[in-house]
Amino acid sequence: MAAVKRNKPAANSPTPTLRHLWLAGLGLAVIARREALASGARTVDGIGALQRRAQGLVADARDNVRGGIESVRGQVEPTVVKFSAEVEARLAPVLDKLGLKGGKKQRRGARKPRKAAKPAQARRGARKPAPRRTRRA
Repeated sequence: MAAVKRNKPAANSPTPTLRHLWLAGLGLAVIARREALASGARTVDGIGALQRRAQGLVADARDNVRGGIESVRGQVEPTVVKFSAEVEARLAPVLDKLGLKGGKKQRRGARKPRKAAKPAQARRGARKPAPRRTRRA
């Protein structure tokens, strides 16, 4: 049996009226509001994703800098120690001639050890203000 195509007459659409126009505008406003709220939520999500990405990039950069500093420190530190030992070795005879000890280093402006605190004296009663002199007229 062959499929028979039936032609239906097109439904007569009513002519647009002001009510149809009003309802279409109202529907458009509802859809626009819904999309505006959804786009706001999408924007907030996008900002959060950008923030996480930026924090990841900052953490990577910080780790790279720290790694570079560690490698430079590993190269510089032995040189500094060697230089310091060489300076001390050259200064030792000069310090001996001047009669200064070369063994212990003192910081400039080092504080002397504190003395033990004196015991607090017992306080007497509350002090009274000195009497005021009266003026004679």
